[in-house]
Amino acid sequence: MADEVQDHFESADAGASSTYPMQCSALRKNGHVVIKGRPCKIVEMSTSKTGKHGHAKVHLVAIDIFTGKKLEDLSPSTHNMDVPHVTRREYQLIDITDDDFLSLMDDNGNTKDDVKIPDTEIGEKIGRMFREEEKDCNVIILTSMGEETAIECKEAPK
Repeated sequence: MADEVQDHFESADAGASSTYPMQCSALRKNGHVVIKGRPCKIVEMSTSKTGKHGHAKVHLVAIDIFTGKKLEDLSPSTHNMDVPHVTRREYQLIDITDDDFLSLMDDNGNTKDDVKIPDTEIGEKIGRMFREEEKDCNVIILTSMGEETAIECKEAPK
């Protein structure tokens, strides 16, 4: 019994996927979809019937939820497309580090220090509200497919 094989696992991943499949015809405007490997929000969607024996095609126009880039895709309505799991969580802003990382705290008191201020209007708003106006802020973090960014900042209720 000395030559028994011992399985060794490096990671403790729960196995949850960052996407799930959905039929093209079931997608909806303002929903999410993966186009060219990027999580996107659908802004425009049209279905076109093709020839006598062809399949209906779905034309999707979507905006990347992290970069804001416009992406398009054309797919048969019967085919499956990946839909990203997208979560929005609100955190209290505790501090902004010298290298522009947000120090955040959730409702349970857990801290999160790995989100950088985005180089957008939202990033400017966070900096202005926290540093200049010295207000208590809540920041909403959008997470999907291993990426996350701040998408909103508002004054915390007193």
